[in-house]
Amino acid sequence: MAEGDGEWQGAPGAPLRNAARYVSGMWLFLLACADPPAPTPPPVAATAPVPRGPKVVFLGDSLTAGLGLPADQAFPALVGAALAAEGHPVQVVNAGVSGDTTAGGVRRLDWLLGQHPDVVVVGLGGNDMLRGQPPEEVARNLRDLVVRSRSAGAAVLLLGMRANPTLGPDYAAAFDAVYPALAAELSVPLVPFLLEGVVGDPALVQADGLHPTAEGHARLADLVRPALAPLVTAAGTR
Repeated sequence: MAEGDGEWQGAPGAPLRNAARYVSGMWLFLLACADPPAPTPPPVAATAPVPRGPKVVFLGDSLTAGLGLPADQAFPALVGAALAAEGHPVQVVNAGVSGDTTAGGVRRLDWLLGQHPDVVVVGLGGNDMLRGQPPEEVARNLRDLVVRSRSAGAAVLLLGMRANPTLGPDYAAAFDAVYPALAAELSVPLVPFLLEGVVGDPALVQADGLHPTAEGHARLADLVRPALAPLVTAAGTR
């Protein structure tokens, strides 16, 4: 976020109606990402098993896991249900682990690729941001995830994250540039900001003030589904 401009960087024309509440909400979200990393390999559960259709692995943290909600209310399951309703059934594998980082994703990727996914949805980076990891390290890990997934025959969708403005304008600018730059470099489809319209809105977070409610996850699904649908359609023709 550029200081003094009153807007969130990357969302032109979207003024912050309540900047203090937005920053506070973002900080609470970041704290939510601070859960201890899970051991490797992590448990993986199919949240919406379907006997046919492309296999889609969602690689992420507590947001992907749907912490605090039943598995069928987390956004990966909602995306799978929406695609099935549109005539594109998929096998959804929710590989979200609370506290995971891009480095953790790199460490467990081989195990996930062993399940032969058709599409890998990469939703990592929030924990790296909280821990102040160098943006260039985040970019290197994300690039590794994309390249290796493609080498294994999977299409990739990248879910973007943005920095907490309290981390300072220099860090925020460098971090925020990682996802669009990587998407352009590797020609990978990108959801610019996974939490767009959710973070900072108390009506869309749980009582802990940290994690999206079922309605919040429905908003996330609405952002992800249109970007994922073309990849699923293409995978279904292979």
